[in-house]
Amino acid sequence: MGRFKYRSTAFVPERAILVGVDLGREQWPVKESLDELSRLAETDGANVVMRITQRLDAPVPRTFIGSGKASELVGYVTNLEADIVIFDDELSPSQQANLEHIVGGDTKVIDRTALILDIFGQHAHTHEGRLQVQLAQLQYLYPRLRGMWAHLAGNQTRGGIGSRFGMGESQLEVDRRLVRGRISTLRQELKDLDTRRGTQNKLRWNSGVYRVALVGYTNAGKSTLLNKLTGSEVYVKDELFATLDPTTRALELEEGRKITITDTVGFIQKLPTTLVESFKSTLAEASSADLILRVVDASDPNASREIVATDDVLKQIGADHIKTITVYNKCDTIDQKAIDTLLMNDPDAVAISALTGKGLRGLLYRISQEASAGDTTISVLIPYENGMLINMVHESCQVLNERYEQKGVFATIKASSRMATLLKSYAVEHGNEDS
Repeated sequence: MGRFKYRSTAFVPERAILVGVDLGREQWPVKESLDELSRLAETDGANVVMRITQRLDAPVPRTFIGSGKASELVGYVTNLEADIVIFDDELSPSQQANLEHIVGGDTKVIDRTALILDIFGQHAHTHEGRLQVQLAQLQYLYPRLRGMWAHLAGNQTRGGIGSRFGMGESQLEVDRRLVRGRISTLRQELKDLDTRRGTQNKLRWNSGVYRVALVGYTNAGKSTLLNKLTGSEVYVKDELFATLDPTTRALELEEGRKITITDTVGFIQKLPTTLVESFKSTLAEASSADLILRVVDASDPNASREIVATDDVLKQIGADHIKTITVYNKCDTIDQKAIDTLLMNDPDAVAISALTGKGLRGLLYRISQEASAGDTTISVLIPYENGMLINMVHESCQVLNERYEQKGVFATIKASSRMATLLKSYAVEHGNEDS
């Protein structure tokens, strides 16, 4: 054993310094924004050892922060043996390169966008999710390639946060032409998947099944709520962006109507534009829903800001016109007075605890109300050979009474306007079904 030096293979978190700039016009105070950045860094496997802030009227073109603050940063990096510096705002390619040159050594400099893209790269599991993340990463990298080969090569060989872009390819093997080609290929693949999704959505629309989408800030408890409502076992973990790929489950309401509920990717403030663009096909699950449940962590002091951030993304994807109900989750962690205040400010909201089940009956009642809001009562006679339509009636309508006649199945149902239109040619006057 004396000839061999023991080397531990245990994971060692990267030591990170966070940098935030208060421009005086941000919706989120710099402290709260850095709190969130810290959680993002921890989600990506870093250990935050220092925070640095500066008040500026505008970012400094060359280094984002002032020269004095940049020198101060170098001292902290040296003294704290930092592996990575993470800026809370997006850096331009030149700012990032200049800062890495100033900091020197093996210490990486990245921004919030790169950090989020890195997290998404680890958490995307479906084929479409991986394509979307790769597209967003390459779109982010593309303007940063020019004149930065040494910088990128250094990041790649160092490993860790911010070095996983390119999905395993060495940055030394990538040039602007290849990146453009790959971006074009990814866009076409995602376009094909989007076309396929559009066909599936049309079939679902034609089926008359009422669709509910869960949206909200990351870690608001959407996956836990989906599991509780549908009895499914979607992955749940107390970390940001634990779930990226949309998951749809069926649920039968008390009156017998079957609906679908989809859990979507969590939102966050300063969500990279490239990511929103890349994930538009996935986020389309929200924009094609009949009802959106905006899930909010009632215990979070930034809840009102998170609602604004969520609504901003919904507007970007064209889903801001859809009926939306705010669902205040995690109400088991706050007192009744706080709950009453939330509901007083938003009487249309629902207070629940997905963890304990409190308030879920009330939420299901609200969903049922919305699902049946446009219902009309009609009587139909559907021929036996049209078994698919009979199944659709059982799945998406409330059947008030039903009997089997010589010519087919006669039923009096409460149907949505969509289903009523589909069944128009089978409608009969009550009592005239045998005529």
